[in-house]
Amino acid sequence: MQSKYKTPNIPLDLLAKYDKIGPRYTSYPTAPEWVESFSGQQWLEAIERSNGLGRDVSLYFHIPFCQSACYYCACNIVISPKSVLSEPYIQALSKEIELVGKLIDSKRKIKQLHFGGGTPTYLTADQLKYLFDKISQHFNLDFSEDSEYSIEIDPRVTSFEQLKLLRELGFNRVSLGVQDFDAKVQTAVNRIQSYEMISDMLSYCRAIGYQSINFDLIYGLPFQTLESFEETLEKVIQLNPDRIALFNYAHIPSLRPFQKANIKQEDLPSREIKIAIFCKALQVFSENGYEYIGMDHFAKSNDELFRARLDRTLHRNFQGYTTKAGCDLFGLGMTSISSIDNTYSQNEKKLNRYLDFFGKPDCTASPIERGLECSADDLIRRSIINKFLCHGLLIFSEIENEFKFEFREISFKEYFANELNNLKELESDKLIELSDSEIRVTDLGRVFLRNIGMVFDAYLQKNSQRLFSRTV
Repeated sequence: MQSKYKTPNIPLDLLAKYDKIGPRYTSYPTAPEWVESFSGQQWLEAIERSNGLGRDVSLYFHIPFCQSACYYCACNIVISPKSVLSEPYIQALSKEIELVGKLIDSKRKIKQLHFGGGTPTYLTADQLKYLFDKISQHFNLDFSEDSEYSIEIDPRVTSFEQLKLLRELGFNRVSLGVQDFDAKVQTAVNRIQSYEMISDMLSYCRAIGYQSINFDLIYGLPFQTLESFEETLEKVIQLNPDRIALFNYAHIPSLRPFQKANIKQEDLPSREIKIAIFCKALQVFSENGYEYIGMDHFAKSNDELFRARLDRTLHRNFQGYTTKAGCDLFGLGMTSISSIDNTYSQNEKKLNRYLDFFGKPDCTASPIERGLECSADDLIRRSIINKFLCHGLLIFSEIENEFKFEFREISFKEYFANELNNLKELESDKLIELSDSEIRVTDLGRVFLRNIGMVFDAYLQKNSQRLFSRTV
């Protein structure tokens, strides 16, 4: 089945022109702008405001442990082949669950829940059940059909017993870290897993009733070629997952010790090869029934993610694209991020500090390391960037009506006169269609959503040297 998205002819000179360093906009303002002075009191006040609004809730739990390192990884993880640290961590996380559970109005439903990491299935089946039971005691879990309870899976360390238990507990979606099927690439990044391993796990997940299965793929890894990744694409199409996330590998060895120690710059594919891989993936997925959601996500045409894009209810947060636009996000565990009302906050990134915090007898606030309370200008720009990334359409009057209270009266064209002028070049390159009342992203422009969003990023204009991944 052919996708409704028309795969555009992408000129190489245009790809080179817009292949810049830029944010992925899982938040705005982005994390580098958050400050250590953000206080526990601000966090508590944000929860109180969000309780007053009565919105549904999304919960994220960070399980940081991995048995071995994947050299491309940029996540905040703890490598521990033996599980000596998992029990103290679960006890600390349990205390945070009790703390946050008491603060959230019990009438608010948990419509989205996600276990990420690290490797959540690093925990044993008994530990997973204990943790979920603790969550059930302190939050209003909602198991209706439109709720999304998901977990990230490393096929190398996940057992069928764990998958069966998680399904019985209420998890209905799994995300498998595939990355690449090529043996040489897998060896180079220390992530060796066979096609048969993935296929067997996928079949079992379907057999026991998981509603949706996602594959994570990465392009730009060492020794990848267009030909080798075409074989990976063929295998992915054979396995037929419901959703696909295709991430651009960001090589930043100055910040990521595993990359510095194990991945050589000369082993990475050139920018031209990376671009060719991306274009081929876009073509293959579109020709095989996957709709291009935007940036790095693809979904079947009957998937709620695609339906949410069509009816403009799609949202983007720290877990990527989501259909739960109205939810406040509470992150629990070390390094977890929350987005509550008009604030962002991030827990302690270091395991020892997180454990020490909950070793205290009385904890009345989360172990926040940094955060931000958004200004009115932040909120309006966040909404604009979100509309580009999720809907590909920005209607000026909608923004004016949405922010009438904060600004009393606002004229979009006056407030963003500089940005509209800066969009002229993108219009000339046929990435957008600009009228007196709206900005519409073209099929070609959907390849460059991050670049379009960057035009409205006030912080990026002041701090152009921030370290981000490349946009293409």
